[in-house]
Amino acid sequence: MNEAAETPALWLRAVERGYGRGETRIDVLGGVDLALWAGQSVALIAPSGAGKSTLLHVAGLLEKPDGGTVYIGGCDTSGMSDDERTAIRRNEIGFVYQFHHLLPEFSAQENLILPQMIRGLSRAESKKRASELLTYLGLGARLTHRPAELSGGEQQRVAIGRAVANSPRILLADEPTGNLDPKTADHVFATLTALVKASGLAALIATHNLDLAGRMDRRVTLHDGKIMELA
Repeated sequence: MNEAAETPALWLRAVERGYGRGETRIDVLGGVDLALWAGQSVALIAPSGAGKSTLLHVAGLLEKPDGGTVYIGGCDTSGMSDDERTAIRRNEIGFVYQFHHLLPEFSAQENLILPQMIRGLSRAESKKRASELLTYLGLGARLTHRPAELSGGEQQRVAIGRAVANSPRILLADEPTGNLDPKTADHVFATLTALVKASGLAALIATHNLDLAGRMDRRVTLHDGKIMELA
């Protein structure tokens, strides 16, 4: 195996995170160790309040850990400036949330074009990739539709497309099918996992859906602030 294959796309090493001070402090992450490799989907299963969202925020460089290190593609992010962390979030990490957060005044295609243009791609390049991605996601006939003209499942697939529009290394998803009915959730999840395999993403997906989690490569949980692998 070559060195690139051995290097995790995302590596959380002894990560700690808590809130408050003194007697009011709550320790959420107490030395989390977790590595994800390219093309691998990992389900994060834990009850509400266990720290799933905090873990995703730290992994996505939205919050700084109180201790430990987050490595992105082997790069230590702990000493990076806010601008450097922002650049990594924009270029290396895609986010999908329970609610799609699409821009309502723009079409499906335009919602994918904008983040690419912000990164520096031309409008023509951005439009071509947006069309290709949405077609892959089964939305080729819906390119010009605005979010209000799309179903819940279609909106979430647009959100997935937007998350990977800049060809990130890592995909972080927080209950991405939580607002969908079971049949739609299954379809969106199948699309998401197929995209992970096809693009070589490393995906960490928080979910309460044990059936969907069972179809992923690995399953982990948070217990007393630490990561535990599940069967």
